[in-house]
This record gives sequence, structure tokens and C-alpha cells, in this order.
Amino acid sequence: MKEATHYLVINQHNNILQCRLCPHNCIIEENKVGKCKTRKNINGKLYSLTYGVISSIAFDPIEKKPLYHFYPGSLILSVGSFGCNFKCEFCQNWEISQIENKDIDNFHKEKIITTQQLLQIAKKYKSNIGISYTYNEPLINFEFVLDTAKIFNKEGYKNVLVTNGYINKEPLLELIPYIDAANIDLKSFNENFYKEICGAKLKFVLETIEIFLRHKKHIELTTLVITQANDSIEEITQIVNYVSSLSSEIPLHFSRYFPMYKFSKPSTSVEHLMEIYKLAKQKLKYVYLGNVVYEEYNSTFCPNCNKLLIKRVGYNVEIMGLKNRVCKYCGEEIKIVI
Repeated sequence: MKEATHYLVINQHNNILQCRLCPHNCIIEENKVGKCKTRKNINGKLYSLTYGVISSIAFDPIEKKPLYHFYPGSLILSVGSFGCNFKCEFCQNWEISQIENKDIDNFHKEKIITTQQLLQIAKKYKSNIGISYTYNEPLINFEFVLDTAKIFNKEGYKNVLVTNGYINKEPLLELIPYIDAANIDLKSFNENFYKEICGAKLKFVLETIEIFLRHKKHIELTTLVITQANDSIEEITQIVNYVSSLSSEIPLHFSRYFPMYKFSKPSTSVEHLMEIYKLAKQKLKYVYLGNVVYEEYNSTFCPNCNKLLIKRVGYNVEIMGLKNRVCKYCGEEIKIVI
């Protein structure tokens, strides 16, 4: 547990606080928590309950984030905690993200880890490129992520965020100098979807995406395509048009949905995902399908000559057509970090 960053807290009256970390701007009464259930008003001071609390830790392929254009084929130390500032009823990691009030007091019983301990773990594998903050929503654990990112950055490691992008501008600007790459969920391009299903506002996610781009950070975007929820061709077209308006070189991942948590809608049709892939490729250079087994939808092809550059079979990655970020067949420069 650690006291929240001072500028992210506004004192109201009678020990009532406002948390300014994310756009919810929660008003939190004494002994209560915000929407994320991890930031608590204790005696008129706001605390992060999950500072150093780890729910999950592993060395993952970078492709699992998913990041396909950031050191492909590498490993990255991945850590997660608890909680989320969204309430998505289709959440794939709901066991750790959608915590109940009764779980809050058990945080101290979970594994506590320091940034220095994480650094020592990261050094165990020479092929490890850094650390990924993932599994649950990392930005609600802002203080721990910032402290850890500073240390990893100083040691020459990469910092990666896997996030819903829901954070206020001021804390994001403090964190972003230490972040090398991010995969940001663009869950929909419909304000009603964000409001009713996620309990959030789309415009703030778009703002985060655009801030990352302005700061020249590597980003990739992911949309989980959910049957009868955000899978219409009209909405997919809106997403593709938005991304292409920013840059045709941003990798966009469309992932297949499976029934999970409170959602029982049928799994996404693979045929529909293939249709979406073809639609997106008309305007975007790099489009991928997640949670499908077809190699061609996970591999990277040159957008100019269409030759195979990176072959991906599951998490087995073979770089075969690139030389110094250039297609060795036609000389096209490829937007990728290697």
C-alpha cells in the first residue's frame, strides 16, 4: 500500500477526496474505494492498495501482448495485479480485474514484490527485453508502474503497457517518457458501447492513443470483435477509418471473442473475422487476427510487394524477409522495431 501521488488527489470536505488518476474522477468517501476498487480513502488520505501486489508473473513472448512490430520473437517479463477501471462483462481476465469488495482486504495476503526484485527476475534471462504491465489494467496501479518503469528504463530495459488507455492526461504525461511501447484496446467506436458495457467514455481512450503518437511511442491497437455487440461492418469501418486517419502503419489486431464472464453471445465467426481482415487491409498496411490458428493472418507481409517478412505459427516466430527494417525483396521500409 502506498499513498497516492499528491497531484492526483483533491480534498473536498469532511475527509472526502476526489481521485484524479482517470477520467472517472471518483469522489471517494472515507473508508471507501473508487470504481477501480484499488484506490481507497483512509482517514482522509488516498492510498493505492495494490502497490507491489502481484497476481500474475511470467516470461511471455512479446507477441502475446499482442505486439507484432516491437522486437518480434523476443521474451518480456509480464506482471499483473488486481482491478480495473472498466466493468466489461466480456472480460477475458475477469478473475483478477473484476474484483469484489470482499477481496480488497485480502490484497495484503497476495504476493508483494519490490521493483528491485522485479529487476533481478528480469535479469535471469538474457533474451528478456524488459517488462510488460499487463493481465489486469496497469494504469490504475500508477504509482507502482511509474516507480518500476523508471528503474527499468535506467537499466536499459524496455517498458510496455497493455492497457485500456483510460487515464487522465497529466499522469499519462508523467509516465510516458519511460514507456517504449503499448498495446491499447480500442474496444469499440461507439460511445454507447463504452458507456453501457465498459462504464467509460470513448473520447478519453482516443485522446490517450493520440498522445502516444504525438510522443512518437510505438503503439499497436486491439479490438476484440464480439458477436452482436461491436462486430457490424459499419462499426469496423469506423475503427479502420479512424486508425488510418492517424497512420496506415499502425498495426491493428482484431481478436476473436469467446463467451466469458457475463457474456454468453456466440463466439465470433472466423469467416466474419476474415471479412474484417480484408476490409481493414484496404486502408491499413498491417492487420492481424488474434485467437485464430491461420498462419497467414498472424504473419507480416510487405505492404508493397506482399512477400512474407515474418512468419508466425503460434508463438514461433521466424524473421525471414527483413534486413535492417527493410524488405529485402523490394526495399520497402517497414514500420517495426527490431
